[in-house]
Amino acid sequence: MGYFGTLVYSEGRWRNGRPTAVPFLMVDVHDSDIATVDYRAADATGGRFFLGYEPRVYFDEPDASVPVDVDAEAEGFTRWVRDAVGTEIEPAEVRRLMASPGGAPPTDEVVEETVERLLTLAGLPTPVWPTDDDAPAG
Repeated sequence: MGYFGTLVYSEGRWRNGRPTAVPFLMVDVHDSDIATVDYRAADATGGRFFLGYEPRVYFDEPDASVPVDVDAEAEGFTRWVRDAVGTEIEPAEVRRLMASPGGAPPTDEVVEETVERLLTLAGLPTPVWPTDDDAPAG
């Protein structure tokens, strides 16, 4: 079984749970195969895309997620990065990391690797991923 969890970057640091301020970047990982990336700017604009697989492809259920307009989301994310972090990146670099709308398998074995590549590209620190030792007893 892979990692399940939600991490949020806001106010200059990573934390577990939900956002406490804008701008924020939220990464929700499902079984190390899907990462849902939500980003919001101070003016409440933002978007959502996936790393690894889109849920509709992964679960073979067309209604599990709306197909992502990867070009629009790559543009939106690069604007968020520029405004929130101050890093200039090319949309094509982000697009290469996004889940394939057609369902092509991802290049990384676990989606956490892709998340880290996206964060490095954006000039953000990588989170400390919880381990089994961090789980509650039982």
